[in-house]
Amino acid sequence: MTSWTRRSDEHLLDTRLCDLGLTLAGTKLQKEIEALYRELENRGFVFRPHTWLSDCWFCPDGVPGFAIPFYLAHPRLMRLEKAHMLEFDGNTAESRMKLLRHETAHALANAFRLHLKQSWRRRFGRASKVYPESYLPRPYSRNYVLHLDNWYAQSHPAEDWAETFAVWLDPDSRWREKYRDWPALKKLNYVDGRMKEIVGHSPPVRTKKQIESTTTLRITLREYYAEKQTRLQQDLPRFHEQQLRQIFPAAGGRKNERAAHFIRRLRREAITTVARWTSDSRYRIHLTIEDMIHRCEEMNLHASRDREETKVALIASLVMLYMGSLRSGTSRLAV
Repeated sequence: MTSWTRRSDEHLLDTRLCDLGLTLAGTKLQKEIEALYRELENRGFVFRPHTWLSDCWFCPDGVPGFAIPFYLAHPRLMRLEKAHMLEFDGNTAESRMKLLRHETAHALANAFRLHLKQSWRRRFGRASKVYPESYLPRPYSRNYVLHLDNWYAQSHPAEDWAETFAVWLDPDSRWREKYRDWPALKKLNYVDGRMKEIVGHSPPVRTKKQIESTTTLRITLREYYAEKQTRLQQDLPRFHEQQLRQIFPAAGGRKNERAAHFIRRLRREAITTVARWTSDSRYRIHLTIEDMIHRCEEMNLHASRDREETKVALIASLVMLYMGSLRSGTSRLAV
C-alpha cells in the first residue's frame, strides 16, 4: 500500500482498485464494525454480518454480509473521493455507524430469510419489487422512519425495512418516544417483536461470499470517478434565461460586480446550503452552479449593489430549482 500513497493524484487515478492492496484490518472502520457487533451482542444476537471492501455500500441478495466503499479504508482515498465528488457517504463516525446499522439490516434479512415472511410483506411490501433507478419522496410522510438522508426508507420496501431496523438497533434512538404518534411506529413495534423471536438463534444462511471485492475490481480510479460523475449528470436542473435575469437584474458597469464573479465567491456556501435544504448531491449542485456561471458570462449579467439581497436571491432560487424539480418528478433522488 505504501507505494501508491506517495504518488500524485494524477498518477494515483491510473491505479486499479485491485492493486491498492486495501484491507479493513487496523482501520477506524474495523473498530466501528466491532462497535456494531457489540450493539448486536447487547441485543442478544448470535448473528454477525461479515464485511468486505468494494466500490460502494451494498448487500447482495442472499448474502448475510455487506460491502463497504474502499475509500473509507484510507485517509488519502477519502480526500480523493471528496476532491472528485465534493462529498462521500460515511464522512463522519456517526454517519458510518448509521450506514453500518442499515446494511446490517439487509444482511440480517438475508441470514434469516425474513423478507419471505408474510408478516414482513404486510408491513413493508415485497422485497422482490424491482429497484427503481430513482424515487420521488414525500418529505412530510410519517409512514416511514428518518435515519439516512434523502428519506431513503421511501425508496423501496427493502430499504424501508433496513431503515426501520437501523433506528430500532441504535441504542440512542429513543424510537418509542420519537415516533410515538407516527404510523411508522407499527413497523418499529413489528421489528421489536420479530427480533425477540430470533435473538440467540444461529441463522440458516451462513455463506461468507464476497461480491465485487476490491481484490477483483480491475477498473482504475479514473474510470471509477468518470462513471460516477456521468451518472450524476443525468436530468440536471438548469435555470431559464428569465430566471437568471431575475436574480441578476443589474445593468453592466464598473459599479456592479459581474454575476459570474459573484457566484464564484459564494459557490462553496451555496453548495452547502442547497445540499442541506434539498438533500441533493453536492456534485450535482456544483454542476448547476457551473452552468449558471457560464451562462451569466454569455449574457453579461451583473449583480445588484445590494450584495446580501443578491446572495439571498441566488441561494433561494437554487433551493427552489432543486425542490421544484423534485416535486415535479423531472429530478428524482437516485437509489
